[in-house]
Amino acid sequence: MNPSAPTDPRSLIPRSDEPLPEGDDKTLAVQAMFDVIAPRYDLVNRVMTFRMDVGWRRRAVSSLGLTPGSVVLDLACGTGDLSFDLVDRGLKPIGLDLSHGMLSSAPRPFARVQGDGSAMPFGNGSLDGAVCGFAMRNFTDLDGTFRELARTVRPGGRIVLLEVATPPNPLLRFGHSIYFGKVVPVIGGILSDGNAYRYLPRSVAYLPEPDEMIESLTDAGFRDVERTLLSVGIAQMITGTRD
Repeated sequence: MNPSAPTDPRSLIPRSDEPLPEGDDKTLAVQAMFDVIAPRYDLVNRVMTFRMDVGWRRRAVSSLGLTPGSVVLDLACGTGDLSFDLVDRGLKPIGLDLSHGMLSSAPRPFARVQGDGSAMPFGNGSLDGAVCGFAMRNFTDLDGTFRELARTVRPGGRIVLLEVATPPNPLLRFGHSIYFGKVVPVIGGILSDGNAYRYLPRSVAYLPEPDEMIESLTDAGFRDVERTLLSVGIAQMITGTRD
């Protein structure tokens, strides 16, 4: 072990006056951040979205359109919110997350493994579908992650990806920018870790433009890729079917 390496994961989370990390530094920062905020992550989500996140996840699961018993990857599963919704629909989830802290904070057991989305420990075509809840901006190699989804999801399988978005209406966009950029960090600071929740709004800068994401998924091997705005455009849902 490098004796000069930081022992406090909080020291790996970039401050608001530091540039957003790239490459391996981003991977380490994301892992550290979610390890830190894991214990109160679900609570903060409920508060800062006024519980709209619950409805978004349920809509994502419904949009899969898979039969009961189907095996579905919950990519960046966190503490298991989406996985539990999958179980409620008779599906069989398996979670994958980079953060051990998030996995260990799950309120009840579910099948899960620690790992990176760009190198998934699953066989070719071994999954009937996949969901991902608000994590695309956290992947260091998003194109590689899309290719891994295409590799592991069987032909005809479905994917549903949730992510934050910017409302198209100028007035709503302005209000959302104030809330997401100013209010959310305050809520996060009170209930969890302020530095982490100052980083989260900044991390939206990692997201490609919608057309780029759709093109990347199509190139990876998905067809009928569609993007739907949710709740006047503060969230988005991207769906697709494996070729």
